[in-house]
Amino acid sequence: MRIDYLIIGQGLAGSILAEHCLMAGLSIKVVSEVNASSSSMVAGGLYNPVTGRKMVKTWNADNLFNYLTPFYQNLESQLKEQFLNEIPIYRPFLDFEAQNEWMGKSSEGSFDNFVQEVYTGSAFDELQDHYGGILLKNSGYLDTRHFVTVYHEKLRKKKLLIEEHFDHSLVEHSEDGIVYKGIKAKALLFCEGTAVRDNPFFNWLPFRPVKGEILTIETSHIPRVIYNRGVFVIGKKNARCTVGATYDHNDLSLDATEKAKNELKEKLKKLINFDFKVVEHRVGIRPATKDRRPIIGVHPTLKHMYIFNGLGAKGVSLAPFYAKQLVDHLTAGAKLDNEINIERYFSLF
Repeated sequence: MRIDYLIIGQGLAGSILAEHCLMAGLSIKVVSEVNASSSSMVAGGLYNPVTGRKMVKTWNADNLFNYLTPFYQNLESQLKEQFLNEIPIYRPFLDFEAQNEWMGKSSEGSFDNFVQEVYTGSAFDELQDHYGGILLKNSGYLDTRHFVTVYHEKLRKKKLLIEEHFDHSLVEHSEDGIVYKGIKAKALLFCEGTAVRDNPFFNWLPFRPVKGEILTIETSHIPRVIYNRGVFVIGKKNARCTVGATYDHNDLSLDATEKAKNELKEKLKKLINFDFKVVEHRVGIRPATKDRRPIIGVHPTLKHMYIFNGLGAKGVSLAPFYAKQLVDHLTAGAKLDNEINIERYFSLF
């Protein structure tokens, strides 16, 4: 069997890269085993244009956010499913100093595409937002579990999915590509997430996995917007909300911890004024990197091996734009952005 590309991994990154390959008219197969604990199956899926304690515009926001919404919407239309939820995010100020700092910053005009309204006093009775906050637009969350599940079914129906563990030792190299179990492809595209640690071709890269724990709470109050200060609170159906997330570089087990649960509960109590009950506690490991940027591009010596990984906690916003960039690179030689190009780490090989 001859195809253009063999994609390894069908989490968020692999699904979105596969879709861009198909959009470009490329022939593909995807090798993936079901992994219920992958970060794509657990993640809150937030896409947020203004991040961090200092409320700065997220890196490359203008490019990323202009592209992601139409991409997901077109895919929803194609699959006849709904997984993108466009919801304003409300970010309360911590104090007057933060409020003043923001007022000076926002006068620059570079935030106009992402800020819906600025409040100098409390905007929501159910919150402890005494100093006001900013209400963001072009924001929301992707139901990553539903998205990956639905895309899995699309690939399966089109007979593009091989549901098994990928065995790196069975890869055969040739002058014009690779052969794997009788499949001949121009190249392998690795989208394995944290499983990259077991990839003999790319395990030298400086990945820094991050454990994230999230809670599902039950409450009589369902937010009309997403709250985000210290923790995010996303209203869901059936009187439930998703609350997250923790960041732990040291404990990379898949065990849910009381420490993380208590941390999230304490931060939540400092944000909201309504009662809640924890009904679920989940864990995932994010494929983050040392410099918090994705790692994308071709292996330094094996020219038929590519990686698309390291999207970390911002995969929902990063994956569409950079999947398109990688496919443009593969098909037309388009340049990869320096900040995400694997070449920045060639000295480690």
